[in-house]
Amino acid sequence: MPLIILIALLVALRALEVWKFADLSWWWIVALMAVAFIWFEFIEKMLGLDKKKAHNADNQRRKDRVKHSFAKRK
Repeated sequence: MPLIILIALLVALRALEVWKFADLSWWWIVALMAVAFIWFEFIEKMLGLDKKKAHNADNQRRKDRVKHSFAKRK
């Protein structure tokens, strides 16, 4: 996610021609976009990070459901 924020910030600074970013080549920004694409489409899946996030969300929902169920009984 920080990579996406960095790309958006660089695009805005380059488009508005702010300070030294006015001389920044668009190719650097396009290269960062390519890195972000490769990361989110391939590397994250190879490392299992996408499954880990989904698993953590499922665990949290389960814990909330159990907590809510026991709270009703009291």
